[in-house]
Amino acid sequence: MLTRRRTPVDHAALREAVGAVEDPEIHRGLGELGMLRDVTTDRRGTAHVAVALTTPTCPLRERLQADVTAAASAVPGVTGVEVSFTTLSDRERLALSQRLREQQPARLGTDTLVYAVASGKGGVGKSSVAANLAVALARTGKRVGLLDADVWGYSVPQLFGVRRSPVALKGLMLPVDAHGVRLMSVGFLVGDGEPVVWRGPMLHKALEQFLTDVHWGELDVLLVDLPPGTGDVTLSLLELLPRAALLAVTTPQVSAQTVATRAGRMAADLRMPLAGVVENMSTLVCECCGERTALFGSGGGQRLADDLGTELLARIPLDAALRHAGDTGVPVVAGAPDAPSALALSDLAARLPVVRRSLSGLALPLSVVR
Repeated sequence: MLTRRRTPVDHAALREAVGAVEDPEIHRGLGELGMLRDVTTDRRGTAHVAVALTTPTCPLRERLQADVTAAASAVPGVTGVEVSFTTLSDRERLALSQRLREQQPARLGTDTLVYAVASGKGGVGKSSVAANLAVALARTGKRVGLLDADVWGYSVPQLFGVRRSPVALKGLMLPVDAHGVRLMSVGFLVGDGEPVVWRGPMLHKALEQFLTDVHWGELDVLLVDLPPGTGDVTLSLLELLPRAALLAVTTPQVSAQTVATRAGRMAADLRMPLAGVVENMSTLVCECCGERTALFGSGGGQRLADDLGTELLARIPLDAALRHAGDTGVPVVAGAPDAPSALALSDLAARLPVVRRSLSGLALPLSVVR
């Protein structure tokens, strides 16, 4: 009786395969990050892979285990995979933090498109638009970050269903990854339901740290969810992000459109280009028959676009799927992609213009090289 000979495992190929697996929060290969420990096989062809995590309570351990298992299983001769975890030492964490700081520029890369999502008043669904636009862009393959700068009314943790703190690496924070989007919010740093009572200087410093002390990595797009209105936080952020373009959100109502005009004019005073206007809650879609009702009137988005001399990019309807998504923490473009609201938001992502601001004559913020 003939016995089938087992294909020997190429250990170099195995180590290369698992070393290329990306840490889901740093978005770099485990081998490059120094997080890959022993990689061995036994006589049965079972691969034994040891990975050092950034923190013992790594929230994405299961995802990392699945990715390592898939990568190792694809190597010829591997019949099974066992993954074990340890934790980086304090010295290794410090070295990793320093290496990431050296590899990441003090400011976002020049190729990163930055959109500041603004509204004149609260309650128009600005954060929902920003969150779903981020997910829609990520679903097209773009590397997307979302900074929740609405410090007093932060809602990104709820909209994405995330209730955990970001991993800290000796002064460097890793953005929280959800639905393919890299997230940072003051809501990750305070207790659930706890109010933020910071004042001007503290807010400015916190926002600056969200840009310089967060390892965003290489991004194609960064969306910034601004607080409503034209206060200190908005002005501070626009100074810190001189290449941002404004995306104005309003409802069809005259009252919302009128105050949104002020935000657009503030942007003009700061020589910030406009990406366009989004009219949210344009109609109410009946869950039973699909009939659309102009619950909040009509024309506000187009009037705002005309006032600001820009384009109305999208009219987003209000439907049951969008409301349900906000309650459950699964963005509608991910949880119900065929809903009318999701289709409109995905179309907005496809139509979002590439706007690059000229830096000529602008006073740029300085950063200290560490």
